[in-house]
Amino acid sequence: MDVSRKARFCEAHHRARRLRHLATAALAVAALAAAAAALVLYLVYRPVMPQASVPRAAVYRLALANASSSAHALAASVQFTLVLHNPSDRASLLYDGLVAYASYRGEPVMPPAPLPPVAQDRGADVAMSPLLGGAAVPVSPDAARALAADCAARRVQLRLVVMGRVKYRSGPFRSGWRDLYVRCNVVVGLSTEAAVAGGGGGGDVPLLEYPRCAVDA
Repeated sequence: MDVSRKARFCEAHHRARRLRHLATAALAVAALAAAAAALVLYLVYRPVMPQASVPRAAVYRLALANASSSAHALAASVQFTLVLHNPSDRASLLYDGLVAYASYRGEPVMPPAPLPPVAQDRGADVAMSPLLGGAAVPVSPDAARALAADCAARRVQLRLVVMGRVKYRSGPFRSGWRDLYVRCNVVVGLSTEAAVAGGGGGGDVPLLEYPRCAVDA
């Protein structure tokens, strides 16, 4: 009897151990399947950063103010057409809190201008053409000297900067707000009217190089 009970006990013990192993294996398979499904969903619906380009630029004024003074200031009035392209065929985008300004040699040459919120469909392009400028802003002596030389050469590189936040909507997923930082280096040819000190009356200018844009989102 003792031998029989011991045999039954061992058999029950082995059966329980096999069941535990089977349960562990089933849980591992289920976890791997869930991870694979999550990876597939991520690859299908993952957000894709927008792409930026600048097909047009206008410079109405870009001149040094108070050129005879020891304090240097720059008066600028420019307009860029910024095109944001949504490369995703699954996600729509929402932009908010946008501001834009232009800089020269790393120095802002105007106060930031607010832009309206923008909704962008899947695979769509959104164009915005804010008129940027205002009162003269102080610049460093190095920037003032460089600008005078560039204006004399009728060739100036400006940087368009757009900052704000973006949200992605992709299938069943909604992202939170993410910081958006767009910068485009634009080399333009200047008209005489736009480049003279105290002048104005410029307009559309040629893009001397293909604008280089970068987007962080």
